Amino acid sequence: MNGPVPATLFQPITDLRISGPRRLYDRLSSHRRPVAYGLYAAVTAVAYAAAFLLRFDLSWPAGYVPTYVSTLPVLIGIRLASDALFDLATGRWRYVGLSDVMRLLGATAVGSIVFFIALEVIAPDPSVPRSVLLAEWFLTTYLTTGLWVVYRVAFQTARRRSAASVEPPRRVVIVGAGEAGSRLVHEMATFSTGYEPIAFVDDDAMKWGTRIHGVEVVGASSDLQAIVEECRPELLILAMPSAQPAEMRRLVGLCESCSIPFKILPGMARLLEGRVGVSQLRDVRIEDLLGRDPVELSLPELADDFRGKCVLITGAAGSIGSELARQVARHGPGRLILLDQAESGLYFVELEMRKRFPEVDLRPVVGDILDEDLMESLFSSEPIHRTFHAAAYKHVPLMEMNVRQAVRNNVIGTWALARVAGRHRCERFVLISTDKAVRPSSAMGASKSLAELVVLAAQRHFPNTAYHAVRFGNVLGSQGSVIPVFQKQLEEGDALTVTHPDVTRFFMTIPEATQLVLQASILEDAPGRIAMLDMGEPVRILDLARNLIRLSGEQRDPDSRIRYIGLRPGEKLHEELVSPDEDESPTRIAKVHMVSRNLESGLQELYPSVRRWMITLDEDQVRQSLGDVWLWCHEDSVRSTDAGMVLGSD
Repeated sequence: MNGPVPATLFQPITDLRISGPRRLYDRLSSHRRPVAYGLYAAVTAVAYAAAFLLRFDLSWPAGYVPTYVSTLPVLIGIRLASDALFDLATGRWRYVGLSDVMRLLGATAVGSIVFFIALEVIAPDPSVPRSVLLAEWFLTTYLTTGLWVVYRVAFQTARRRSAASVEPPRRVVIVGAGEAGSRLVHEMATFSTGYEPIAFVDDDAMKWGTRIHGVEVVGASSDLQAIVEECRPELLILAMPSAQPAEMRRLVGLCESCSIPFKILPGMARLLEGRVGVSQLRDVRIEDLLGRDPVELSLPELADDFRGKCVLITGAAGSIGSELARQVARHGPGRLILLDQAESGLYFVELEMRKRFPEVDLRPVVGDILDEDLMESLFSSEPIHRTFHAAAYKHVPLMEMNVRQAVRNNVIGTWALARVAGRHRCERFVLISTDKAVRPSSAMGASKSLAELVVLAAQRHFPNTAYHAVRFGNVLGSQGSVIPVFQKQLEEGDALTVTHPDVTRFFMTIPEATQLVLQASILEDAPGRIAMLDMGEPVRILDLARNLIRLSGEQRDPDSRIRYIGLRPGEKLHEELVSPDEDESPTRIAKVHMVSRNLESGLQELYPSVRRWMITLDEDQVRQSLGDVWLWCHEDSVRSTDAGMVLGSD
């Protein structure tokens, strides 16, 4: 036969080579327990014989052969009984670990003690030397452990070869030879993950030259580029969940200089929960590089607080409102009412909630908080125990051109909702506020500041309701925040627009913000006050833009993609979390503080201005009145400040 031989010609032979052992393995696996007991019995027989040989220097006296033969069945029976007592036959050898070895030690020790007692009863002649009993115990333990290890190594090797025949694993270097890195390599060695660890990198010199699960720690992170050139990995993995943001930025810079892909493991919370593995690997996110540590707040009391309660969330289609809905739904509320003007946004939130939390009684309501009839109907139709007021206009430059709408929604809407909640004895009312409410330079900030005052003043008029506000900075990834704007500009190839090189903002993630809101809702000293998160140092927007450009994979100077456009109307260089006329105090939650205002004027004193804003159509009148009322409410601390400065007008 001329020409190349078809590969399919040898396929039956290959199939026979593979299928024979595979069929035998499958048949033995279907009878796992009898096979295990058979192997344990064989190990016992070999160990017992080897113990006699060792005792007599490999020269077994003929007189001891009958002793061996007569006592071996007794020993095997005792060993199998102790194995059954310690469940050694039910374990999966491919997953054998330290706990299995400890059970083996217990089983063999108990078996040896029982066998010793049995020999005293049987009294064979000649008797079994005690050194043989000790050697048999050691050999049985050692050989059984060796059997497990050989099986596990063979199984893992066969599985890796099988996976490699389909798709070769990616060679990876792991930065961080700590607990997280160790767990990661253990998973890669145990399962077909598609990754092959070839080296560790760690800055602890004591670890250099050591091996973790067979993988060597080859050097420090400062040598990463040279290590990459030598080892030729296809991927770098940052396995340092406890690294500070500054250290993480340094490591990301080193990984970028190597010009190969890199991924990161999740934060410390997941490590403590034991959820560290290949499935948790992800790309580096901007929050990993923030100049502060993300805050993790535990929520142990919320399940009891929300169970069976009716909860209203306004602005439920927004970033904060929708996340509040998810967090509240996890704690078993009696009913969850989601209110928003945005029909499409609310529709998609409803779809998600019904899929993720089918057990929650969900009621989506399309409506406006300024619709007094609708609000009255909601609160009168059923008792509402918790109200989270997240509905607000938040975009500073846009609200500078729409002052009346900022006042109507942020002040009048809050005023109307606070009153109806108080009249119907809602147990708790929480306003979502912003750091822009502190010494505001914009109409939006002034409106939110007055919204805080309205809520705090409502406390004295409706003492049966616990009113408080929650104040925090910018939220990463929220609708209209700087991060999505930067990402869109990157996708479209445009320059990233930064208002000023020195402008800074406080940042937190959406889960952090919602956790703060929920924690504040159950603080005993919250009513009539403002809860505030200790957000650490503010982040420079320029640094945020540079980090995003680097994470996008661009190799050129990040500053070449940045364009300065100047501060927009109403914007400040730096935000604050506490104003001079406010008193700050700690709470039982380490990262949460309480802010108190010396509020002499109540809700009734604000009423004339609020009513006037409800009917006026003149933007200038609203702006002037807003500035006047804000100054009046803060006259003790801003006597020298004029309304023009408050609103940022010329």
